[in-house]
Amino acid sequence: MSEDDNNMEEYPTEIHDYLAAFEKSLSSVDEMLKTMMSVSRSELLQKLDPLEQAKLDLVSVYTLNSMFWVYLATQGINPKEHPVKQELERIRTYMNKVKEITDKKKASKLDKGAASRFVKNALWEPNAENEHTSKTPTKGKKRQ
Repeated sequence: MSEDDNNMEEYPTEIHDYLAAFEKSLSSVDEMLKTMMSVSRSELLQKLDPLEQAKLDLVSVYTLNSMFWVYLATQGINPKEHPVKQELERIRTYMNKVKEITDKKKASKLDKGAASRFVKNALWEPNAENEHTSKTPTKGKKRQ
């Protein structure tokens, strides 16, 4: 019997697909971390504006705390009763604040001057010339 056969007998076969997906996810995270670590943090931050820097920091710390959450779960510790839960909630609050700032930047801004000119020009204003040269009949009057 090979070593793989022994390992297969240690856990139910239904779990195999989940473990394979988990292993694939871990290797994906590993590749992402290698990519991020290939560039120094100071070089990376110099290329980003302050809002993008905040996003990068938040994603980094959220990922680290999430991985710690998973570690606690694998050690049989309930992460919901651990301070890491409050930390994740705090980070999520800041992520929402950054999202609000981003959404405000994307929102269209009203040009009050242009809007007032648009409305003014769109409205019909009667004046002496328009009353005498009007070619459309007025309601209630018959055309002769």
